[in-house]
Amino acid sequence: MNGSLKIGTFYGIPIQLHWTFLLIIPLFAWIIGSQILQTTDLISTIFRIPIDTSIISAGYMPYILGVIVSIGLFSGVLIHELAHSILARSKGIKINGITLLIFGGISSMEEETPDPRVELPMAAIGPLTSLVVGILCIAATYIAGAYTGNPPVAGVFVFMFGYLGLLNVFLFAFNLLPAFPMDGGRVLRAFLARSMSLPKATRIAADVGKVFAVLFGIAGVVILNPILILIAFFIYIGASQESTAIKYNFLLKDVKVSDIMAVGVLTVSPDLPVREVIDLMYSTKHLGFPVEEKGHVTGMVTLADVHKIPALDRDAMLVRDIMTRGVIALPPGAPVIDALRIMSGNNIGRIPVMEGDQLLGIVTRTDIMKVIELKDV
Repeated sequence: MNGSLKIGTFYGIPIQLHWTFLLIIPLFAWIIGSQILQTTDLISTIFRIPIDTSIISAGYMPYILGVIVSIGLFSGVLIHELAHSILARSKGIKINGITLLIFGGISSMEEETPDPRVELPMAAIGPLTSLVVGILCIAATYIAGAYTGNPPVAGVFVFMFGYLGLLNVFLFAFNLLPAFPMDGGRVLRAFLARSMSLPKATRIAADVGKVFAVLFGIAGVVILNPILILIAFFIYIGASQESTAIKYNFLLKDVKVSDIMAVGVLTVSPDLPVREVIDLMYSTKHLGFPVEEKGHVTGMVTLADVHKIPALDRDAMLVRDIMTRGVIALPPGAPVIDALRIMSGNNIGRIPVMEGDQLLGIVTRTDIMKVIELKDV
């Protein structure tokens, strides 16, 4: 994911921090630190353990504890995502990595069309793991309260473990809401898919998720809580994207690149002036061409490449000066859905179709969208 920093690998799974994560840690630390006495009273009431606040409330300690609890919370989120990923790997699904974001974590999996029999346990394992972590933290809270001889030190541990216990139990409950694409929404889809097609089950689960998103958004506006509004936005967008992805997978599942590619592809030489390429785009209405030299495709030149060059410099430049090298190509037997994933992941609009060194054709995003529209009739 763009804007992410790799911090390590666990069980062969890359772990990354998104830049938004670096924003949320100090924000959470400030929120926790500024409300520490109220939170301490709440924890003491819930667990019925007296808490000595002499260390907790001293100096900068509230904010130091805020940082520790924030890191502990996101460690719990990481364990949650690792549970998803490890179970997915055991089912033969490739895991590209885990990224910690501003509102939690996301596991990047290479899964074509979800199998409800696999998705049900895979979706459930995350929240259940959070529940286990929460129970362990709650047990540690009582142990710290009973066996730590120094009351001020005991108060610190009771606060930390009690807070993390409550947060992880909340994470368990929140993820079980049937608000797709959260875990509860995936569980709902898996149950629905037992009696209907996967696209229909996804659409229903996504619609339920959008309802929750609207409710969260309204609540956020009423109580002036920007966090709830942002959560509502991400749930709504996530539900829409997942529903669209499953629909595309279903409609394109039997379509190969060779079925829709355009043949007789117009290629350009690397020695062609950029100005002539622009004229060619105007005359053909094509926004990109493979660059061919001595019978070999050496790159692609697109309108996006032209836009990177200042207008005053274009007259003095050749295709080889601006073209994208290391072109991504697909064989004719590749599934069209793979082409769409590559285009989306690399922000490109066309992919050459090649067999060995021979250029057979080209497939564009527009071609794929037309097929989807026809199949959806």
